[in-house]
Amino acid sequence: MKADRLLSILLLLQTRGQVPASELAERLEVSVRTIYRDVEALSTAGVPVYAERGRHGGINLLPGYRTDVTGLTGDEARALSVLSAQGAHSALGLDGALGSALRKVMAALPAVHRPAAEQTSERILVEPARWMRGGEPAAVDLGELQRAVFTDRRLHLSYRHSGTDGPAEYTVDPYGLVSKAGVWYLVADLLGEPRLFRADRVLGARTAPEEVRRRAGLGLREVWAVLRERVERLPVEVPVRVRVRRARLDMFLRIHGGLLTARPPAGPAGEWTELELCFRVVQAARALLAFGVDVEVLSPPAARRELAQAAAETLRLYAPQVPEREPEQQHESEPQQEEEPGQEPAPGGGPRASGRPARGG
Repeated sequence: MKADRLLSILLLLQTRGQVPASELAERLEVSVRTIYRDVEALSTAGVPVYAERGRHGGINLLPGYRTDVTGLTGDEARALSVLSAQGAHSALGLDGALGSALRKVMAALPAVHRPAAEQTSERILVEPARWMRGGEPAAVDLGELQRAVFTDRRLHLSYRHSGTDGPAEYTVDPYGLVSKAGVWYLVADLLGEPRLFRADRVLGARTAPEEVRRRAGLGLREVWAVLRERVERLPVEVPVRVRVRRARLDMFLRIHGGLLTARPPAGPAGEWTELELCFRVVQAARALLAFGVDVEVLSPPAARRELAQAAAETLRLYAPQVPEREPEQQHESEPQQEEEPGQEPAPGGGPRASGRPARGG
């Protein structure tokens, strides 16, 4: 603990120059007397540090003295390199700033840790977007949302809810922005109640001049925890038993694995594997039609009827169009007369007699 404290004092002095002993004691949670003992220990170790007493005094580091010691361990240096691979900085417009900050940190790293940090940035890649679903672009620039968040101002939103045509207008009190699985959300209070707004459904945003009105004692993490619990604990009411063709089981679990009520059986047991899922509403089971004949709903009957209805609707949509009226057919009592070879058309349109008896005469 003392070594960490000595290093913290040295880094603070390098960054800020003169620092009052009382401030160092408060930040490091020790007494002023302990700070003076630490300064003496640094001086004994060869660090040009000294104390100036008096009203405007403090702990000083000899001007021009620098050390390459950052206090970072090898694992901490690797962690910073992994941080640079996160995709959230791009949406916030901070890619350039992050790259610049990491270059400065790398320059200050002890030489012994630099190879590990550089290797990590080359060997580890973090991709926050899910497969086949790239990070959805926001309908409005995140810059305006950031502006309201960082200036502690209220925010006027024009927001499109799922399944609606026109936008709704709101004035909200933002706590902050959250990126989850590549999707950005605005966490805010609406009339004193926590709400979640997807950034890609924000059609317009304008920072208001009024100061934000957040609930006392609550921050972004606390409000986000409440909202996340609400989403994850939505009622699940419809258990659905299905059988899945084993050849398609892996893909099925990738898409619907989060709805399983129990782990799938291990090992090959036949062509089909039976599973139980839970849907919030029976209509949601229609998503299983994407697997065609490789997935069969066994129960409940309501889910089977729902899929049958969806399949019938799809068939009606894509079935070939049947003509409303059949083309006119010639009456059977008036068969079309065939021309004999060598016949020439008669002036009236019929065949001209060739001197031979007509067929059938």
